[in-house]
Amino acid sequence: MACAHIWTLGILFTLSGLRAQSVTQPEAEVPVAEGDPVTVKCTYSVLGSPYLFWYVQHRNQGLQFLLKYIRGDTLVKGNYGFEAEFNKSQTSFHLKKPSVVGSDSALYFCAVRDTVVGAAGRAEYKPLSTENHAPEVLVSLHKVAVWL
Repeated sequence: MACAHIWTLGILFTLSGLRAQSVTQPEAEVPVAEGDPVTVKCTYSVLGSPYLFWYVQHRNQGLQFLLKYIRGDTLVKGNYGFEAEFNKSQTSFHLKKPSVVGSDSALYFCAVRDTVVGAAGRAEYKPLSTENHAPEVLVSLHKVAVWL
């Protein structure tokens, strides 16, 4: 049976400095065998309502969208058999797959973006200060390596 390992590299990127939003991964490494289920944990901190995203980057390719949570159902089904569950009370958005395969070897990105409720009751992005900043993007990086 092939063996895979998930490493949390714990890299945090920000375009405009650390603000009120962040994402973290609590585990440094999660070993998993091919065919076994996997959970890649992501917790977040925001002041407003979160927009949560998972992306994947396969070797020598660009980022590919996996799934997102804006509002609604807490269980989000994504591409490649992945899903994530939004848990507001635990501020988590863990990525899961019931059975990993060799093609799951990739970099996995969890991202969060703050929103606030606008005057019309719709979510809208607002910077936390009046300074001109690029949109805040905080991303933690996971790397999944599969050895056959």
